[in-house]
Amino acid sequence: MKKILFITGTRADYGKMKPLMKALEKDEDFEVYIFVCGMHLSETFGSTYIEVQKDGYRNIYVAYGLSQTQNASVNLGNTITCLSGYVENIRPDLILVHGDRMDALAGAVVGALHNILVGHVEGGELSGTIDESIRHAISKFAHVHFVCTEEAKNRLIQLGEEESRIFVIGSPDIDIMMSGSLPSLEEARKKYEISFEHYGLLMYHPVTTEYDSIGQKIKTVVDAAVESGRNFITVYPNNDLGSEVIMNEYRRIENNPHFRLFPSLRFEYFLTFLKNADFILGNSSAGIRESGIYGIPAIDIGTRQSGRYSAAKNTNLQHVTEDKAEILKAIENTGKYRTASFLFGDGNSTEKFMTIVKNPAFWEMEIQKHFIDRDM
Repeated sequence: MKKILFITGTRADYGKMKPLMKALEKDEDFEVYIFVCGMHLSETFGSTYIEVQKDGYRNIYVAYGLSQTQNASVNLGNTITCLSGYVENIRPDLILVHGDRMDALAGAVVGALHNILVGHVEGGELSGTIDESIRHAISKFAHVHFVCTEEAKNRLIQLGEEESRIFVIGSPDIDIMMSGSLPSLEEARKKYEISFEHYGLLMYHPVTTEYDSIGQKIKTVVDAAVESGRNFITVYPNNDLGSEVIMNEYRRIENNPHFRLFPSLRFEYFLTFLKNADFILGNSSAGIRESGIYGIPAIDIGTRQSGRYSAAKNTNLQHVTEDKAEILKAIENTGKYRTASFLFGDGNSTEKFMTIVKNPAFWEMEIQKHFIDRDM
């Protein structure tokens, strides 16, 4: 039996990896362990570790002692220290991490330094912020890559990765999106006490390299949302540097009847709200990825997602700067952008993943990687 350890630090990476966790948990050839850390532990951001616990996995370790600070390097060091002890205890055969967060970097570093196979889900993508550097660093520590697209695969090849270690499976959360098992809109509205039927989603995260201007930018975004007269389901940002600035600005919409503000939404319920939204506004990756599956118009604001999409391919998407007039015009034009796209997967990522890890050849992969020089 192979032991597989997942590292999850946020509501987002948990939603991405959950289908893989569930499939492995049901398979008698695997034993699943889940290390819960990072943003999950923050009461401010909804204590989302509870959502992981509710899903009933057999082996969950919640790293309660890992309090989060605004110092990312301190958080990284603390997570590495705590995770190292846990890994030495359970000795997994594979550590799986996702995306571009510090928690994933910690998992990749610990795995690589313990000679444990590291798998990276959704590497090879562009982020437009410091997250991109983190994502590529994780890819260099990882031994195997489960990517969404051929473009992502080609970027990893550019980084010198061996093609035999790269598998294109799509984005696993699309499996949930297309499963037909999501709660109804009526159930979701009742659970979160949302009275309005028509609404947009507002999700705006800090760009850490633009910290000095975050205050003015989020003020402009909120001004535009208020002036539009539309209803909004608004979700707190992630906990990167600058999140406190955004949440301070959100205080002025707490009692506005056109807004419902939440630290977090359970993933399946978030998908239901997205599927039935008039549009999504902000700079969340949900606007450039998940929204297209449902054909929901998306308005991408600012630089956070720079380089991650093509306007020619993401036909449901408009890009604007943090300018009130631009945002208001885009909101008025959303009806022209209700088109679906399946650029990041077609709903069978879990099946592809399970085929790969159930192949005995996968477990014979060498720990020692070799940099592949390309034509100069």
